[in-house]
Amino acid sequence: MRQFPFIVLCLVLGGFCRSGRTGEPTTAAPFRPALSPPQNGDDPDLLARTPPMGWNSWDSYGTTINEADFRTNAQWFARHLKRFGWQYVVIDAEWFVANPTPAGSSKDSKFILDAFGRHTPAPQRFPSSANNAGFGPLAAYIHSLGLKFGIHILRGVPKLAVANHLPIEGSSLTADEAADTSDLCPWNPDNYGTNASHPAAQAYYDSIARLYASWDVDLIKVDCISSRPYKGDDIRMLRVALNKTGRPIVLSLSPGAAPLEKADEMRRYAEMWRISDDVWDLWHSDVAYPQGIGDQFPRVAKWAAMAQTGHWPDADMLPIGYLGPAPGWGQARQSRLTHDEQRTLMTLWCVARSPLMIGANLTMSDTWTTVLLTNPEVLAVDQHSTDNRPVLATDETVVWTARPEGSSEYYLAILNLENIPQEVRYEWTELGLPKASYSWRDLWEHKTSAAASSLSLTLPPHGAALLRTQIN
Repeated sequence: MRQFPFIVLCLVLGGFCRSGRTGEPTTAAPFRPALSPPQNGDDPDLLARTPPMGWNSWDSYGTTINEADFRTNAQWFARHLKRFGWQYVVIDAEWFVANPTPAGSSKDSKFILDAFGRHTPAPQRFPSSANNAGFGPLAAYIHSLGLKFGIHILRGVPKLAVANHLPIEGSSLTADEAADTSDLCPWNPDNYGTNASHPAAQAYYDSIARLYASWDVDLIKVDCISSRPYKGDDIRMLRVALNKTGRPIVLSLSPGAAPLEKADEMRRYAEMWRISDDVWDLWHSDVAYPQGIGDQFPRVAKWAAMAQTGHWPDADMLPIGYLGPAPGWGQARQSRLTHDEQRTLMTLWCVARSPLMIGANLTMSDTWTTVLLTNPEVLAVDQHSTDNRPVLATDETVVWTARPEGSSEYYLAILNLENIPQEVRYEWTELGLPKASYSWRDLWEHKTSAAASSLSLTLPPHGAALLRTQIN
């Protein structure tokens, strides 16, 4: 018999890679994917008309976040970020484990489930969840701050529910019928996969969706679903289940790299999906986990044509500020990214229109980090731009362009891949702009230049410039 971890059952009864490039600039090929092109996004039921912006507990708390820490981060978020468009606060993995470890997936985990095999919050960590209240009281508090509430889950069915043949709420089926015990997540042992050919699988997903809707959850981040392996049946079943509840719940798929050839399917069912494994506070990584900021350049370029209103390729979280007391990777620390690297991170994510999910312990934020996250001119690029694409790439620099919504002007992002300063000069036509004289607004420095017939800049090591041009 399989030996399960020690458990608690609460019965509710009563890497930018260089790709062989030389230093000569290359104009990015036109985007003509074989996949269906993005649509206009005029569906009134779209849940994420712009890339979601929020905070997630993983980078600072791993799986150890508790209610007190979550509330204080949410309070800071509401006080400092909400007016700039930031909305979501998300509890990441294993909120249902009574004895969490920062990295999670412990063999000694004590799981909390209800009588229908559904994970529920550990009351030792989330006191407001006692007496079968679940996350309802905490969600109500978050909504009182004017924010939206999200949680992380793992695809599939809890092993404990399967072992005990627990009934599936709202059906005559049982958890063991929903599960495929040969299907295991490579990095998390909590659940079995689903047997998509059996109606119990959809019934189980329907039951957890009803539970989350009863808690007034606004977003679920689902792990071990978009890569290694990609689970299209689970993505579809989850969206069907969420739609049945009648509550608008954003579906976020993790981790990456999600397969580009599945973009149509993901756009049909999900609002955001990861394009890489976890990104942490380093520039480059030689291993699959973690990844660095510099490793993301080719990935966001590959996915640039696949973003559409309501459906967003996700370049992962923002590992900035203080990462502690118990980050999901490594020891507690101030982000090891330089200030220039953090600006580059924000510049690339914004010009690619990635969702923005902050990883910092917000309660420890310094002035510089707060200013980084509250620059309205930069955030407008992420939230309100069109025709976003890379136009030039060398070993040393990458250039993206975009258009402000409803404007004939251009955004330009010029990013330095080297750990030394770079002097760059471009004719406007090299960047796809009409031949003319342009002035530009530096969105990071809040300075406006005089008109010029070409663009000349000096970029700091691993630094970036983000400009808005105006024809003169």
